[in-house]
Amino acid sequence: MTTVRRLTEDMINRIAAGEVVERPASVVKELVENAIDAGAKRVEIVTAGGGASLIRVTDDGGGMTHDDLGLAIDRHCTSKLTDDLLDIRTLGFRGEALASIGAVARLSIASRHASEPHGWEIVVEGGLVHPPRPAGLNSGTRVEVTDLFFSTPARLKFLKGERAESSAITDIVKRLAMAHPEVRFSLAGSDRGAIDYPVAHGDEPFVERLGQILSQDFVDNSLAIEAEREGVRLSGYAGLPTYNRANGLQQFLFVNGRPVRDKLLMGALRAGYADVMSRDRHPVAALRIDLEPHGVDVNVHPAKSDVRFRDPGLVRGLIVGALRNAIHQAGHRSATTGGGATIAAFRTGAPSSSTAWRPSAPMPSFGNTAAAPSWRDWATTPAPQFSEAAQPAFAAVSQPSADARANAVAANDPTDRPLGAARAQVHENYIIAQTDHGIVIVDQHAAHERLVYERLKTALARSGVARQILLIPDVIDLPEDDVARLLKRADELAELGLAIESFGPGAVAVRETPALLGELDTRSLLVDLADDLAEWDDTTRLKEKLDHVAATMACHGSVRSGRRLRPEEMDALLREMEATPGSGQCNHGRPTYVELKLADIERLFGRR
Repeated sequence: MTTVRRLTEDMINRIAAGEVVERPASVVKELVENAIDAGAKRVEIVTAGGGASLIRVTDDGGGMTHDDLGLAIDRHCTSKLTDDLLDIRTLGFRGEALASIGAVARLSIASRHASEPHGWEIVVEGGLVHPPRPAGLNSGTRVEVTDLFFSTPARLKFLKGERAESSAITDIVKRLAMAHPEVRFSLAGSDRGAIDYPVAHGDEPFVERLGQILSQDFVDNSLAIEAEREGVRLSGYAGLPTYNRANGLQQFLFVNGRPVRDKLLMGALRAGYADVMSRDRHPVAALRIDLEPHGVDVNVHPAKSDVRFRDPGLVRGLIVGALRNAIHQAGHRSATTGGGATIAAFRTGAPSSSTAWRPSAPMPSFGNTAAAPSWRDWATTPAPQFSEAAQPAFAAVSQPSADARANAVAANDPTDRPLGAARAQVHENYIIAQTDHGIVIVDQHAAHERLVYERLKTALARSGVARQILLIPDVIDLPEDDVARLLKRADELAELGLAIESFGPGAVAVRETPALLGELDTRSLLVDLADDLAEWDDTTRLKEKLDHVAATMACHGSVRSGRRLRPEEMDALLREMEATPGSGQCNHGRPTYVELKLADIERLFGRR
């Protein structure tokens, strides 16, 4: 028969340490948070061996007295907590960090309080506490941790390589530095290059700190986020949809100054970009949420990276709504980094300087052959139907004089518009437009796909989608599983303007399609919709995935690559892009256009 026995104090400390000290980055997080809570304006971190050999954190905060220093290394001793566990206004509050670190490493703390003539130092080795002794220290606190996990060698074996642990420490410091731009942070050591984030003194310290950490490219390609609802305030910056990454490592979220990686907040961030970014891409963002401490519980886990909101629906709705509104207000804006990538591609593939290129015949001029109609005439529903005839985009004529060209440009030429005036179509897919300050290259399929998608959403929100009846129903053969999925959602698809019915085993008859989409390849559309339905479970209502379904339909209803456009059609496309929010990227998050400034083009030819 087993008996219940009391754990030893040493065993209790080691179990607690396993929750708080997961890896060297956990130690850095706890020590830097203590420094910030102590009012430090300068925090210096030094590491070696990925933090396993050495972690030293020095700050210029308020310091500790002799008596406080002796209590600080005991479990559940803290100066940061009142009797109200919900009224937490500091980063640390559990009183576990120093005791946990001392249980699994060699810990030395030297500190001096302004009220005492000299500093004091205390040493803890694997849980064994040595009495405090005098130490020479001007002010603040210095904490040194060596031989992490020496008392728990099994735990040491689970650490990753030195490079990975160093990278994790860097990430922790970045997040804390971003949350506190009023503090100077420096990170150095034998296992890394030195990093220094000076105090941000500008009018917008948070923006300045973002530039230090995420680069000026992010600042130039981000949207300001400001929203408040029922005492919850959201602020920060989110990248344009076309400024994205392959993973979510550059998503920084803060709650009352505390860096968190909370699933609710990450999901809300993802939802805010749902219909402007591909599912395999991730936005870049730095968002701060501030609310009364009683509105959030940060005492969920010893690591304090997860939080629980009193009203999670309010917080999620605030984030999603603010992001979508900011993206809507950005209009057709696209990331400026696309131009840089284009210039780099030109340089990479440029011929050597020894090879000269000479035209074998005079270049044809490109001039408008017809007056462009207003975009309003072009954009009225149903969607514009582009001529399938393979007609040349522009007529080749003899080279006009310089005066003639100048007069042609001056006459009704919208080069002063954001996306400029269409000049040519190349490879039957890319529109070249001239602006006052450079050129714009537009992907006609991606751009029109976005325009159709936005109009489809507008029609859904107002009065449902208008349908067009097919004179002869399309009968589509599909695998029986796909047919079953589609027919199970037939009523919901009908609300989106797509009327289908069974046509025997393994076949579906399409009787009506959304009028906005014009002529469709119905088979490709049904195959894609069936794939989408296979990804979602049976309990997911189609209306909840409405944006994704609309995006799929828009892709099949937009002007295709390889379609030759007339000059007036190209100009009309540009004008509607300028008037449509979100047109800077297609439904999959890819840019619809790239802008090259005249200065960049001139540099390609050695003019600058």
